[in-house]
Amino acid sequence: MIKNYLPVLAVATSLVFMQSCNSTKTANESTGSLSLMVVDPGHFHAALVQKSMYEAIDPHVHVYAPAGPDVQAYLDKINQYNSREENPTSWEEKVYTSDDFFEKMLKDKPGNVVVLAGNNQKKTSYIKQSVDAGLNVLADKPMAIDAQGFALLREAFASAEKNNVLLYDIMTERYEITNALQRELAQLPEVFGELQKGTLEEPAVVKESIHHIFKYVSGAPLVRPSWFFDVKQQGEGIVDVTTHLVDLIQWASFPETPLDYRKDVQILSARRSPTKMTPSQFKLVTQADEYPSYLAQNVKDSTLSVYANGEINYTLKGIHARVIVKWNFRAPEGTGDTHYSIMRGSKANLVIRQGKEQNFKPVVYIEPINPGADYEKTLQQQVAQIESKYPGVELKKNDKGWQLVIPDRYEVGHEAHFGQVAEKYMEYLKDGKLPAWEVPNMITKYFTTTQALEKATTVE
Repeated sequence: MIKNYLPVLAVATSLVFMQSCNSTKTANESTGSLSLMVVDPGHFHAALVQKSMYEAIDPHVHVYAPAGPDVQAYLDKINQYNSREENPTSWEEKVYTSDDFFEKMLKDKPGNVVVLAGNNQKKTSYIKQSVDAGLNVLADKPMAIDAQGFALLREAFASAEKNNVLLYDIMTERYEITNALQRELAQLPEVFGELQKGTLEEPAVVKESIHHIFKYVSGAPLVRPSWFFDVKQQGEGIVDVTTHLVDLIQWASFPETPLDYRKDVQILSARRSPTKMTPSQFKLVTQADEYPSYLAQNVKDSTLSVYANGEINYTLKGIHARVIVKWNFRAPEGTGDTHYSIMRGSKANLVIRQGKEQNFKPVVYIEPINPGADYEKTLQQQVAQIESKYPGVELKKNDKGWQLVIPDRYEVGHEAHFGQVAEKYMEYLKDGKLPAWEVPNMITKYFTTTQALEKATTVE
């Protein structure tokens, strides 16, 4: 058994990430009362939480993980952030690598916030044990990848309440400006009307994401661990990225409304399908020369099949909804991950498109059911209210209705959203509680995804 403490030091001045904060206090001057413990960081999202510094967080971070390439990849990214020229961070990482890393963390408790972003096979158990030990947890999605994990997650939320700690997942897509504006517009009855009920064939709300296995993160090609392609460790696509989509549907359709999964959700249909990968593609993205033995059952004629794609059709409080996630290997040049969304209202449809016509950048459209001079006047007045919250947002007319013109300063990028989530979580920790709707809606979200997986695998 290898036991090792590796100090990773850097000296640099840092800036707090959020646009609303202009502090230039150095990390070593921080008086933050929060201290991070990063556990088994096997996903690059763990590092993205630390892409910026925070006044409320101690710059000394304790890392507990098994020795290997996963923790090294995390440390490499932290060193990259510490050594960059523009707004370098100054995290100081104290790393413990051993087979007993998790037990050691629970025994030492050098911090009060556990950050989990990695292999999902044991994540729900790590969550439960951490909150049982009186530790706050900020976890990457998904927090549960099957029905058994969902049952344990429910217990974890009960334990968190009992121990007065906060368990929260990292929902970055709420901070994407087009998603936020679509939600704002849906809360304007004069513009949107009422959310329609929809049908199975034409749902009232649709969210579709297309992702890519090979991509760049923080300017460098992303190396994914081999286990990322084992659905028993990563989870199937229908319980992974769909977490964001289900969350957005709940968040935009029933804002700040506590949901009850036992009566508000009905899974109508669900299906799954594999993404195919060649040995050369697998090597490109993992740097591994061959498939590991745990993937052998998913290999046929040297081609790896990964159940990364999924579709869920369901009702939420009687509203028909559909989520679709697709994974391709690599995006065409000049493109990237894309998102499509529609919310159907009695007065207008609110649509997000991100295709060639939009230069592969998400754009919000308002497409009225009955356009006319009166509607246009009302729309102008109502969007003025949004403009007071998001200065610079404007309307641009087109042949179907209007497009929202969004200033570039709001398009901060996916990586920056992790800092925004962390800032929001710190606000909740300061208040000592989450909003009343957050916990029941997290439970509802993971019920939806895990029950969809059960349905998709049962019908095969």
